[in-house]
Amino acid sequence: MNPIQLAQLIFLASLWGGSFLFIRLGVVDLGVAPLMALRVGIGSLFLLLVLFSRRSPREALATLRARAWPLLVVGILNSAAPFCLFAWAELTLSAGVTSVINATTPLFGAVVAYVWLKDRLSGPRVVGLVIGFLGVLALVWDQIATRAGDGASTSATLLAALSALVAAALYGVAASYTKRHLTGVDPLTVAAGTMTAATVVLAPFAIATWPHAAVSLHAWAAALALGIFCTGVAYLMFFRLIAAIGPARTITVTFVIPVFGILWGALFLGEHVSIGMVEACCTILVGTALATGFIKRLPGFGPRADRASAKQ
Repeated sequence: MNPIQLAQLIFLASLWGGSFLFIRLGVVDLGVAPLMALRVGIGSLFLLLVLFSRRSPREALATLRARAWPLLVVGILNSAAPFCLFAWAELTLSAGVTSVINATTPLFGAVVAYVWLKDRLSGPRVVGLVIGFLGVLALVWDQIATRAGDGASTSATLLAALSALVAAALYGVAASYTKRHLTGVDPLTVAAGTMTAATVVLAPFAIATWPHAAVSLHAWAAALALGIFCTGVAYLMFFRLIAAIGPARTITVTFVIPVFGILWGALFLGEHVSIGMVEACCTILVGTALATGFIKRLPGFGPRADRASAKQ
């Protein structure tokens, strides 16, 4: 990875970390479904324009029609449902905490791939799963204590954390479904198709729950930022990085997103960052690194022959 690609990876993490900030800014005024419908609608328009500029519209539309059903399923699992769940969670949780919970996505992805696709889980990966989910428990416990001090009920905090965890789990399911049913379709077509499907799904809910009161300027700005930068531009950068440096290196963006989620929340929203929150975040990231194979070995694991030769 050269310095330019590294800078692009960090910028991508800052965009996706910023999405939690913009959700927090817009969700109170606009509501969950309207804000997320605007996000995927603006994002899909951006991605479709890019898709049609790079491929023949007839060819692109033929692929979208041929894969309409799996694109719809992934649109729900990977965009419509988790986006709404995260937005609902941020009515209670801070942007920083929600971004940390989002980092558990690879943990759920590993579990789903093991159950559904029969991917092998080595010893270190199992240890990583245990560490990662212990980190989640520590984070939720820290938030219960923090939110209780602010007057929030324990049940509200637990439900918000559960909502964010279900969203992360849906991302994991979507990854395996995509691998099973959309292998061979270029990523830009998948992104544009799934965002368009998510827009179609969320539009009726957005219309039904559209706020009666006037929407503030900062909420509109948050929706535009979510759609243009955190969805359209971010997905385009993501696929460019996959083509340039490969998926294994690109997925390391997962480890940087919580840093920006916490940073933007503290800088622009004045969110409190506790020591327990930072410790839980580090625990989750270490577990994720092990569960995804980013860290491949732990002392004491591996073939006996390797350990014996290492001692000699």
